[in-house]
Amino acid sequence: MLSVIETINTTVNNFIWGVPAMICIIGVGLYLSIRTGFLQIRKFPYAMKTTVGRMLRKREASDGRMTPFQAVCTALAATVGTGNIAGVAGAIAIGGPGAVFWMWISALLGMCTKFSEVTLAVHFRETNENGELVGGPMYYIKNGLKKHWHWLAYLFSAFGVLTVFGTGNATQVNTITAAVNSALINYNLISSDSISTANLIMGIIIASLVALVLLGGIKRIGQVAEKLVPFMAVFYIILALGVVFLNFSRIPYVFSSIFKGAFTPASVTGGAVGSFFMSMKKGVSRGIFSNEAGLGTGSIAHACADTRKPVKQGFFGIFEVFTDTIVICTLTALVILCSGIPVSYGATAGAELTILGFTSTYGSWVSVFTAVAMCCFAFSTIIGWGLYGARCCEFLFSSSRTTKPFMVLYSLVAILGATVDLGLLWNIAETFNGLMAIPNLIAVFLLSGVVVKLVKEYFTTGDGKDA
Repeated sequence: MLSVIETINTTVNNFIWGVPAMICIIGVGLYLSIRTGFLQIRKFPYAMKTTVGRMLRKREASDGRMTPFQAVCTALAATVGTGNIAGVAGAIAIGGPGAVFWMWISALLGMCTKFSEVTLAVHFRETNENGELVGGPMYYIKNGLKKHWHWLAYLFSAFGVLTVFGTGNATQVNTITAAVNSALINYNLISSDSISTANLIMGIIIASLVALVLLGGIKRIGQVAEKLVPFMAVFYIILALGVVFLNFSRIPYVFSSIFKGAFTPASVTGGAVGSFFMSMKKGVSRGIFSNEAGLGTGSIAHACADTRKPVKQGFFGIFEVFTDTIVICTLTALVILCSGIPVSYGATAGAELTILGFTSTYGSWVSVFTAVAMCCFAFSTIIGWGLYGARCCEFLFSSSRTTKPFMVLYSLVAILGATVDLGLLWNIAETFNGLMAIPNLIAVFLLSGVVVKLVKEYFTTGDGKDA
């Protein structure tokens, strides 16, 4: 029975994260880019000025809301995760250095997709019975499309609830325990025999911290995210830039291998990666998996922002994809490629390849810092996805009273994630994660006219008329 489920899941997963789904995600991104006149390129300087400017401005949000900066930090908390470390390493190992080029292309189009998702989420959001702002794909489907499309909103929410326990929680906890164990064993602080006990203790601690943050409500989630995300991003960027700087003589070769490998991967990988389509598939799919453009999940956090201007908040979507993929994912790729470590092209690889890039440059002592970075990345993802799951649960049951029991259950899953190997269950969760993209992409495609109208109004009569 298990083998049948595994076979079905593998088939569906390969389709969801395969060529047809990528064509849909890239296709919608290209369609939105054309309809908005490639807004993400044309207005990129304005987007950076608007978003960075608002981040530096200190302000308090009303009850049941987040500041625009807290909203983007919460969304970034969910997107900037282990995918930026392990996902990029896997893309390079299986797709060659050329996968990085296709990651950039997917990010370029993904900026417009995420801009549209955030704009729609703020425009069509509601206030729930607790006075909190709620929004996201399920709400822009419900409030923006005709009744015969409403089943898509429930489909998205159901997939959301099913995926958060695995993708958003257990796999992230597993990454934390693996990173901490690796650092502790390196320094002989624990023996391999006591790993199971250490994992249980870590699971209980993580579950308690997650419950403490999530049960504190939207304000506390925003407050934790706005402190944790900038710290972990800057910390990781400095570590990665150090590797690039110390190996700067390899930079011309690295960029040459990225561009050459994008179209002729075999010439760079010695024939281990011979397929142009494999390089493209891995780059695009890992890029999407990292920045979540097309999945719609990030817009759930942005809908909580204390703002009345959907388009202005939409620019945070552009900033988010740029930070996640163009900055952090590119730096991870450069750590691996600039350090000159041997890469087994065509073979599966994960976070260990990125960590090897750091340790080969700095020495084994840096494993402590990479463990801290991975813990921060993973914990922030757990918090972000906890909010997404709670909002999906609230929509499914039409009541905010379901969110607290959900958050308690979600927190307890951290103990399972730390102590039990539930491989198949998490593979199924990854499939549900991909399935969330289908109802969202249909909705964004159908509501593209609303995005175009809101953009036009903003730049002719709103804040952006002088831009």
